[in-house]
Amino acid sequence: MADTALTARQRSPLSAAAHRLAAATRSSKGAIRLAELPFLAQVNVRLDAKSPAADAVGLALGLQLPLEPNTVVHAGEVTAVWLGPDEWLVVGRRGTEGDLEGRIRSAAADEPVSVTDVSAQRTTLLVAGPRARDLLAHGCALDLHPRAFGPGRCAQTTLGRTQVVLVARDEPRAGFWVLVRSSFAGYLVDWLLDAAVEYR
Repeated sequence: MADTALTARQRSPLSAAAHRLAAATRSSKGAIRLAELPFLAQVNVRLDAKSPAADAVGLALGLQLPLEPNTVVHAGEVTAVWLGPDEWLVVGRRGTEGDLEGRIRSAAADEPVSVTDVSAQRTTLLVAGPRARDLLAHGCALDLHPRAFGPGRCAQTTLGRTQVVLVARDEPRAGFWVLVRSSFAGYLVDWLLDAAVEYR
């Protein structure tokens, strides 16, 4: 019997826009850098932050889950993003979602925990460069000054009327992650490219 398993190549929501993002980066002469970071592992975790499970999950991931609102913790290739008092988004490199989910469930043991692989729900845009904050400020109501939204900060907000999770990377030169739902990613890229015209 013939093998009927699906063998279609995985395609990112913004694969068709890669050349446009690269062109905007080149034409800005170093002012901004735009790129998709496709297929990052993303696991949503909900548990009691004061429970033994929170510490156990942190140990399993090699980091402490951030407890301060709108903060991010990194350890190696794993990032934990605070989404609420009992909710985090754990982000890792491509293909590690199963491993992350397994480690979290195993660490939580019998404690109440919700672990959901949401990797296919969003894609990630990198917005970096000396003018990255200015570009984002065109469509984001947050105060993005480094004193208010410096490295290690995050927020659920809107950018160009699109709901996103905005993450300021560890070093200022590393820029921002913009995590956007796949169904809105194309619109947001169009908005970013339109806003980036002034940096040509």
